[in-house]
Amino acid sequence: MQRTIDSDLAKKAATPCRIGKNPNQSRVVTVGELLLWSLVEISRLPIHDLHDGPGWGRYCVGPIQFLVCYGAVVGCTLLGGQTMKSIYLISRPNGMAKLYEFVVVFGAFMLTLAQIPSFHSLRHINLVSLMLCLAYSAATTAGSIYAGHSAHAPSKDYSVSGDRQDRVLGAFSAIAIIATTYGNGIIPEIQATAAAPVKGKMFKGLCLCYTVVVTTFFSVAVSGYWAFGNQADSIILSNFIVGDTTLVPKWFLVMTNVFALLQLAAVGVVYLQPTNEVLEGLSSDPKMDQYSARNVVPRLIFRSLSIVIATTIAAMLPFFGDLNALIGAFGFLPLDFVMPAVLYNVTFKPSKRDLVFWLNATISTVFSGLAVLGSISAVRQIALDAKNYKLFANVS
Repeated sequence: MQRTIDSDLAKKAATPCRIGKNPNQSRVVTVGELLLWSLVEISRLPIHDLHDGPGWGRYCVGPIQFLVCYGAVVGCTLLGGQTMKSIYLISRPNGMAKLYEFVVVFGAFMLTLAQIPSFHSLRHINLVSLMLCLAYSAATTAGSIYAGHSAHAPSKDYSVSGDRQDRVLGAFSAIAIIATTYGNGIIPEIQATAAAPVKGKMFKGLCLCYTVVVTTFFSVAVSGYWAFGNQADSIILSNFIVGDTTLVPKWFLVMTNVFALLQLAAVGVVYLQPTNEVLEGLSSDPKMDQYSARNVVPRLIFRSLSIVIATTIAAMLPFFGDLNALIGAFGFLPLDFVMPAVLYNVTFKPSKRDLVFWLNATISTVFSGLAVLGSISAVRQIALDAKNYKLFANVS
């Protein structure tokens, strides 16, 4: 369950103000409530059979989970590079180093952490990650309040910018980003490996998870939106820097960025594990010790290759908000909203007179449509950004 908490909190740290930009906060609560309902349903499903066993489940759940988890690794690598660049600009406001250089450096750091053998080996890193994320949330909230009252604080504008088409498509992208923020690609992995009885453990873990997520997420989102309005950046800490000055003490801003940087590294390693298990299942020899040369060499090669590819993608397409929307539309919406509702009805076959059947049918239908529209919106936005920026662009 620690993994569940850490993974969701990580994404909250990654996109604090994207949701804060949305004036309709009730929409966020509704999505969160529906996700909790869906994940509670997961706790009652035989995910191990659907994920690892024969049949269509292996070819449906597995690829979506892989897409979500590997996309999160790319997102963490990009955000880690952006965070490192923010620390650099605090000390050298006129520095000429490019974003992709910091992405590569962070990728090299990830390359080292990626060699940690298993989920079990990450338990201590997960605990540290949780504490760092709580510290980040508290520091960012305090910093936003301080900046909002600063004499150099920018003027606040809470209007929604853009023409009608941009607003409509932007709303669908925002829903996909919300799904990424609240969603969790590791849930099937946990459910498949948890010892019986699973239902009670999953439910308690999910309740604890989303209690922490909602508390920390809304503190950052509300304070960031209050302080900066519709000018809030996809990385809220970027708003603390105005020209050559900072709206909060420099030491405080550096400290907060370091919290985010270390926590992102931990989360990236966690989300890399499903990819590692797939590749190592094809290349390793289970009859030999995991630390034997026969297993260590393929593990080192494939894990390093995974990080190199993720780092290259992050450096080539440094559009974090768009990437979040794409991951949410293609991955989190189907995995965390559609699949649980469909699988519940297929597995337990509730009566069509039962409210649960129609609630699940409604959720799966609505969110399937949102996934399609969100995908269109996300791809469109990436295409628009690609016109404005070159590959390996130095995005601030």
